[in-house]
Amino acid sequence: MRKINTERNLKMADHCNGSSQSSESFVNIPPIKFTKLFIDGNFVDSVSGKTFEAIDPRSGEAITRVSEGDKEDVDLAVKAARLAFDNGPWPRLSGSERGRILMKFADLIEQNIEELATLEAINGGKLFSLCKFMEVPGAAMTLRYYAGAADKIYGTVLKLSKGLQGYTLREPIGVVGAILPWNFPTTMFFIKAAPALAAGCTMVVKPAEQTPLSALYYAHLAKLAGIPDGVVNVVNGFGETAGAAISSHMDIDKVSFTGSTEVGRKIMMAAAASNLKPVSLEFGGKSPLLIFDDADVDEAAKFAFDGIFTSKGEICVASSHIYVQEGIYDKIVNKLIEKANAWVVGDPFDPQVNQGPQTDKNQFEKILSYIEHGKREGATLLTGGNRIGQKGYYIQPTIFADVKEDMIIAKEEIFGPVMSLMKFKTMEEAIKRANDTTYGLAAGVITKDLNVANTVSRSIRARVVWMNCYLLLNVGCPYGGYKMSGFGRENGMDSFNEYLQTKSVVTPIHDSPWH
Repeated sequence: MRKINTERNLKMADHCNGSSQSSESFVNIPPIKFTKLFIDGNFVDSVSGKTFEAIDPRSGEAITRVSEGDKEDVDLAVKAARLAFDNGPWPRLSGSERGRILMKFADLIEQNIEELATLEAINGGKLFSLCKFMEVPGAAMTLRYYAGAADKIYGTVLKLSKGLQGYTLREPIGVVGAILPWNFPTTMFFIKAAPALAAGCTMVVKPAEQTPLSALYYAHLAKLAGIPDGVVNVVNGFGETAGAAISSHMDIDKVSFTGSTEVGRKIMMAAAASNLKPVSLEFGGKSPLLIFDDADVDEAAKFAFDGIFTSKGEICVASSHIYVQEGIYDKIVNKLIEKANAWVVGDPFDPQVNQGPQTDKNQFEKILSYIEHGKREGATLLTGGNRIGQKGYYIQPTIFADVKEDMIIAKEEIFGPVMSLMKFKTMEEAIKRANDTTYGLAAGVITKDLNVANTVSRSIRARVVWMNCYLLLNVGCPYGGYKMSGFGRENGMDSFNEYLQTKSVVTPIHDSPWH
């Protein structure tokens, strides 16, 4: 089996990584405009006056400093959001009027698409081209989807016992606390904000401390679009302070969180110990992709490779577990190594690059430690396994074979460009092994046999199963977790309903001629 072309990747990274100067040859990087907290329609310093660094993962150096919110700042943001909900116009506008404003918000995103994509690249290491042509336009698409739902909030007429008339109302749940992950700052901002705003809720958003810059820009655009003051508030800060304050706040009506299972547990406990607010929690996964002998080898290898190495493996639904039936195992392995050899790691502004740096130093070091675990536990390292260059957080695409389910790299979410390959004989064996995990977020099956595809998709305990494709998410398709991957739903009308609550209205009907 061939080894990865390390020299090529090292040359690319040495040429591209680490400095905005080299990136200027690809994109004109504008100055950072927004670094403060956004509360009640204004950018303000934190109460404490503290700031923290926003880091460029291409170099590990600071881009700028942003205001650091704490409990006092969350209190101010919640106060503004509560006033806007209880007494402001937003939940009292007609659904069509809210939808019109959200449509304008989407237009403003498209007008500023290049600058927004730049923020994601310099603050999160994401590919500029991917952000410009997919992720930022996807945010506008998400807004328009829920803008169209804003005037379609219906109750039902209830058939009750004799002498009663009843109906239901669907009402906005109130003030929402949204705690965002660092891997998809733009996507996750709107997956949570768009349905909440369309429903008539107000919000306090805490972006991840690693990637706060785009959220502040979106707050600015929200105001330009005509969203009233206090409806959207953004508090930069750390999980143990600002995040904890949101989770335990007595005047927040719901929390939506995407991140680790460990932090999600703390949020559930804080919500229960405070005002018993409902929570939506989307955690990680260890998603299996099952490739059967009848699969097209080229197509299957592409799905498997892209499913884990897209966005540098920092995807909760990444196909980190690849189960390949023994008849085509060697062919798939060779194709995957071939793809790894052609994969270019480097500056995310370079249009020739396939993979940028990991988002931050902690994640970078965590991924490398998992790779070392894999080596020590006896997995066969086929490709990669090392950092690239001495500056920035670049890692080679890494593929392990002969992985066993009891290995650390098989049990724990790595959240990086690391693939585990396993061989299986029968469909029944593959299903059993694929379900042998505490997670249940996503899965995939590649086969030409419709009966096999249907059996696998119904047998694997995951919230989304892709058949003969992978990573195809759409705003209209709800997803979430089974087991320790969380609960609640993002996307689709299921997500819209997460921000609405049902009220029953009952009145007596006297002397009705019929019942």
